Amino acid sequence: MKLASTLVALLGTTAVWAQTTPPAPTATPASAQTPAPALQPATVSPNYIVGPGDSLQIFVWRNPELTTTVPVRPDGKITTPLVQDMVAVGKTPSQLAKDIELVLAEFIRSPQVNVIVAVPVSAFSQVKVIGHVSNPQSIAYREGMHVLDVVLACGGLAEFAAGNRAKIIRKQADGKQTEMKVKVADLINKGDMRQNLELKPGDVLVIPESRF
Repeated sequence: MKLASTLVALLGTTAVWAQTTPPAPTATPASAQTPAPALQPATVSPNYIVGPGDSLQIFVWRNPELTTTVPVRPDGKITTPLVQDMVAVGKTPSQLAKDIELVLAEFIRSPQVNVIVAVPVSAFSQVKVIGHVSNPQSIAYREGMHVLDVVLACGGLAEFAAGNRAKIIRKQADGKQTEMKVKVADLINKGDMRQNLELKPGDVLVIPESRF
């Protein structure tokens, strides 16, 4: 009886110790330790021309309180902390960044600004596809855009399209317009990649109707 009482006492002590001992800390998942990925810039050409309707991310190094995302207003201007009513339209992102730095230099020491086009909808840097495609539209230009890219984005040629009589209308720096013929039907139906011409901001691809 005496041995049995001793065993019961020991078991009771062990149970109390197990209940009061704090659980071992669990390992933090590797995913929780991994820092968030850095924000990637929009895929636009360095020569992209900012226009009304664009959404811009303004980053000011070491000044997070000045970092913001702003729209380009219909009047072509933007407003950010410490920078009021700055003209943005007609500038590239890098040009706009330098102009913002000039203004911020009055308030902070050696400002470094980066401007990223978050939502590119500027008419100055769009490629327009008109005529006989399934869905004529304006498409935001990106670096390396070709004829096939925009035709596919528009749903392909329409039923009565004269794809081989298509043309690209391009406005030159001096204001003059040039036209380039492109056989879009051969590009799509025969895989003639010679017709897959590279496009530039502001180009207009015209797909005429077939003649009966």
